[in-house]
Amino acid sequence: MSDIPAPEKFRAEAGDWLASVARPRQASGAWGTGDDSVAVFENWSEEEEREHTERIRAWEMTRFDAGWGALSWPEEFGGRGLPVFYEQLYRQEEAAFDVPRRTEIFPVTQQLVAPAIRIWGTPEQQERWIRPMLRTDELACQLFSETEAGSDLAAVRTRAVRDGDTWVLDGHKVWTSGATVASWGVAVCRTDPDVRKHAGITVFMVPMDAPGVTIRPIRQMTGGTSFNEVYLDGVVVPDTDRLGPIGEGWRVTLTVLAAERLDSGSLGLDNADRALELARHLPRPLTGQEQNRAADLYVRTLVQRVIGLRVTAALVSGREPGAEASVGKLYATETMRRTSDLVLQLLGPRLVADTGEWGTFAWTEQLLGAPGYSIAGGTDEIQRTILSERVLGLPKEPAR
Repeated sequence: MSDIPAPEKFRAEAGDWLASVARPRQASGAWGTGDDSVAVFENWSEEEEREHTERIRAWEMTRFDAGWGALSWPEEFGGRGLPVFYEQLYRQEEAAFDVPRRTEIFPVTQQLVAPAIRIWGTPEQQERWIRPMLRTDELACQLFSETEAGSDLAAVRTRAVRDGDTWVLDGHKVWTSGATVASWGVAVCRTDPDVRKHAGITVFMVPMDAPGVTIRPIRQMTGGTSFNEVYLDGVVVPDTDRLGPIGEGWRVTLTVLAAERLDSGSLGLDNADRALELARHLPRPLTGQEQNRAADLYVRTLVQRVIGLRVTAALVSGREPGAEASVGKLYATETMRRTSDLVLQLLGPRLVADTGEWGTFAWTEQLLGAPGYSIAGGTDEIQRTILSERVLGLPKEPAR
């Protein structure tokens, strides 16, 4: 492990490096100028998504090559072996600079898939994938959800049948973010239909350009196509691309899902902060109810950040966060709901017509997109079930 600099020294070094490669963001007092986007899910065409992805990828590569990426990873993977909370220290410094905002495919690749490969991958797979994913030479998406399974991921129907040293995959995945820009997909498949549903699952790394992979965008009510459905028709995958043991795919999947819920704790904070700025700059006095809602949202952002610190503290101590992850996910989705409620009350009719006024109609992206996160990353109902069974000790749901 590298020598660990003091947090103050680390932040100063990070700030100096960022100042040498990026411009400072516009002064926070410049309300009403610049980009007013508060989109929860980007409203991009496929061409725009590819363009933005390449711009973000270039920044991530610059960061990694300079020693400011993969900070908490071991040196063998290109990291610096620093404590996990140093990632947050770096992000706080980076927030002051005009750098590309990471889209969902990047945390999925670096914070969900790469750690799963570290835990479940063979030494050859780790060497093959982890460093390229941390550097973003390779990007990965999740081929998890299916229309028939709903929130019950263990009810997966996509089949993988062994044929010698290969597997043949057939099925249909849905709600896949980043499918058009990903080079790999992590596919949860059923390999044994004759055992209990959690035991007959295996996970595979699927090249997204493989013959038989078809990607179709899903049009959302925001007008964009952030998600996709992916068809797997006779896709041949070598056994060397299987992640984890045969039949142990449920445990591999839980590794990814746990990381996803940890990453969800900061959801919505940027837009909540922006909504509070809107309240401060509203060209009229706030009503009493508006003041109460703004104060409530402000307190919620503080509490949500404290929950995030608890998760970080658990990681730093070497303990896998349990309830904190589900509490953080539930709290984040409620913060997003209350952000929408406050903005709707502040703007009223100004929200529903695109007059060109800065910071008004743009909020429709928040209002239409925020409800999706009560489903993404594990539904609110799933999080409450985890808390009721594992924390409160209530009776488990009957097995089906």
